[in-house]
Amino acid sequence: MKQGKGIENPESRFSAVLLAAAKLPGVRINRETYLRSALARHCSEDDIRRAIEETPAAAGIPVEVLDKVANDSIRFETGKVSALSAAAGIPGVLALPATVPADVAQYFGHMVRIAQKLAYLYSWPDLFSDDGDDVDDATMGVLTLFFGVMFGTQSANAAVGKVAGMMSKQVAKKLPQKALTQGVIYPMVKKVAAYLGVQMTKQSFAKAVSKAIPLVGAVVSGGLTLATYLPMAKRLKKHLASLPLAEPSNRVMDGEVVDGDIVEDDEPFATAQADQHGADDAAIKLEEPQS
Repeated sequence: MKQGKGIENPESRFSAVLLAAAKLPGVRINRETYLRSALARHCSEDDIRRAIEETPAAAGIPVEVLDKVANDSIRFETGKVSALSAAAGIPGVLALPATVPADVAQYFGHMVRIAQKLAYLYSWPDLFSDDGDDVDDATMGVLTLFFGVMFGTQSANAAVGKVAGMMSKQVAKKLPQKALTQGVIYPMVKKVAAYLGVQMTKQSFAKAVSKAIPLVGAVVSGGLTLATYLPMAKRLKKHLASLPLAEPSNRVMDGEVVDGDIVEDDEPFATAQADQHGADDAAIKLEEPQS
C-alpha cells in the first residue's frame, strides 16, 4: 500500500511526536541538578561531584544505590504521568502541532523524562547539552532507541548496546554523532522509529476508546497509562544497568567525542544496512518484542 508523505509515514509520525514531546516545558532534565538531588542521601559530596564531572560509574557508586535511586525515579514519574493522564492536563499543549495529539505528547514527554534520569544514573552523557529548543539528530536517535527498548524490541536493545560499547571503549563524554546519524546505527534508528510509529497509533486508539466511556473514562485512561509506563520504564532501567558503560571502570576524558563508525561482523546491523532503503512495512515486520 502506498504511504502518504510526512506525518502519514509511521517513522515520520513517531519522530514528530517525539520532537514535540521533547520541546514541552518541564520535559528536559538538568543532568547536574538531577544527579546531585538523587544521590544526596546516599553518597558523599566528593562522590557526587565526581559523578557529575565524570559519571556515576567512574565515581564508583554502588549498583545497589543506583538501582534504588532509579526505582524511586520510576515510581515518581509513573505516578505523575498516570495522574496527568487521568486529568488530561499538559503544560504547553497549545504549542503542539495540530498533527500531534496532546495525550500522546504528554505520555511521550514523561517517557523522555524517565529516559534521561535512567541514562544519567547509568553513566550516559547529557542528552540535551544546550539551552535552546532544538533537539539534535543524535539525541533524537538515542531517544528513539531508548523508546524501542521500552517497547521491548530486540534491535533497539542491540543498537543501544552498540552505542554504549562505542562510548565505553572511547571513554567519551558525548554521543557518537556520526554513527547515530549516518553510520552503522542509523538504519536501526529508522527501523525502530517506524515500528514505534505503528505502536503509538495502537496505543492512541486504545486511549481514545477508554475516554469515550463517560465518568469511567478518566480512570481507565489513567490505569492504561500505569499499566504500560511502569513496565516500560523498568525494562529500560534493566537494560541500561546491564551495559558496560554502567560498570565502574574507565574514567571519562574531557573533550573526547566518539565520531566514527565501529564496523563489526554483527548480523543484525548488517541486515539493517541492507534494509535501510526498504519499505516501512518490511522494517516493522522485523521488529519482535522480547518476552
